[in-house]
Amino acid sequence: MTDGEMRRHPIAWSPLLALASIKLGVHLLQAGLLAWGYMTDELYYLDSVDRLDWGFVDHPPLSIAVLGAVRAMLGDSLLAIRILPAFLGAATIVVTGLMARDMGGGRIAQSLAGLMALTTLVYLAVCSFYSMNAIEVALWALAFLVVLRILNGGERHLWLLLGALLGLGLLNKASMLWFAAGFGVGLLLTPERRWLRTPWPWAAGAIALVCFLPFVWWQWRHAWPFIEFNRNAALYKVGRVSPLDFVLEQILAVNPVEAPLLLAGLVFCFASSDGRRYRAAAWIFIAVFLLLVFSGSARPHYLAPAFPIVLAAGAVAVERFAGGGAWLPRALAITLVIVAIIAAPLTMALLPPAATVAYQNVLGVRPREELERSGALAINLALLLHAEAVLKPITAVYDSLAPEERSRVEILTSYFGETGAVNVLGRKRGLPPSIGRHNQYGLWGPGNATGDLMIVVHDSEAQLREWFTSCERRAEIDCPYCMELLQSQAVYVCRHPLKPLSELWPQMKFYR
Repeated sequence: MTDGEMRRHPIAWSPLLALASIKLGVHLLQAGLLAWGYMTDELYYLDSVDRLDWGFVDHPPLSIAVLGAVRAMLGDSLLAIRILPAFLGAATIVVTGLMARDMGGGRIAQSLAGLMALTTLVYLAVCSFYSMNAIEVALWALAFLVVLRILNGGERHLWLLLGALLGLGLLNKASMLWFAAGFGVGLLLTPERRWLRTPWPWAAGAIALVCFLPFVWWQWRHAWPFIEFNRNAALYKVGRVSPLDFVLEQILAVNPVEAPLLLAGLVFCFASSDGRRYRAAAWIFIAVFLLLVFSGSARPHYLAPAFPIVLAAGAVAVERFAGGGAWLPRALAITLVIVAIIAAPLTMALLPPAATVAYQNVLGVRPREELERSGALAINLALLLHAEAVLKPITAVYDSLAPEERSRVEILTSYFGETGAVNVLGRKRGLPPSIGRHNQYGLWGPGNATGDLMIVVHDSEAQLREWFTSCERRAEIDCPYCMELLQSQAVYVCRHPLKPLSELWPQMKFYR
């Protein structure tokens, strides 16, 4: 056992597990009794499970493969698919507490670090539905813990574990490259650069690269759609984000009370004698923050996986500053809980939609608008309403067709959430499957669809007339709390494409 390991305090299992249980209970409650419905991302992922591959237009394959395993074991109910993100969120609380311990924190620091992870608002949001983001946060937290063990003089084979975690992270979301780059910066700028003269960091990098190569190979085979997707997303979805706006968004994303504690954590790592050994880990947060703040097109949750290291360091800084006293940690804990309780309905589905909007208005909160996704609710909440909003008019139009037409009609949808809704939930309503134009559906193409008779969800009748001989507007989409991109669309019945769909497809599909 090394000196760094010998100085570690006992693990504060009781408070950490209690906090993790609260996290788990809250998310399972809002996935069950309080659930609004499936989020569009969840339906897209569920539909992708049946066509698992080494890559997708907009993300690597791990989250889809994991969801396939979850569905095989538990089914595809809301509660079933949201158990995993809830458990990952609970695990992140425990890992953040362990990180504080590895940085020299005692029971108070570990408990406060876990509480900060529980009350981080963006974690409440991303762990409330199934997506790659909850997996990302948990993998980054584990990778941070391994980095701390390395910096504390742990066994050299920990580098191999780090490489495996980075590889898994890259197979989940390419943003794990930011972690690797940030750690590289940290090694170069601190005495830990001595590791670069050994084979261990290079072995870790090689392991991560080998894990990532199947996705890179898939992208190469399909002409790099991931690059086009990210470029279009920055231009058409996110738009320009100033450095000041991004900083203000992070204060709200983490929890306004936690924001100064993050700065305290950085001061601990760079200005205290006990914290300086962890500068290489702190540089990961700093490097990712600088990358995003000056990118000009970062969404608010992009920095979320980098928070655990500064949450843990901030908790240790508070414990050291309090000098063993309980009043300051206790006051911070009470304030964190109060703010989290007030803000929770803005980040996850705890109230009905109308009540949520009314609550926002009382607080004077307006969700940040994306270029094509403005609406009354935060995006992650509004997208819980889209599936039912689009299925209802599609089903009504389908039922209005003559029996002979219903037997041969095809469905064409614009955005992946609508396509997933028809393919996953629509079959229970007797709807035929849909082809889609957006992201992975666009790459999959129209298949054997002829387009001779189609129910089409679209926002431009003029564009439809460039594709079909005739289109009749049959139904409106009525969803006052949905994103404007859905409300602007309508349901059409279109007949006879001007060209075969395979020839029209290059102008119909889009990535963003």
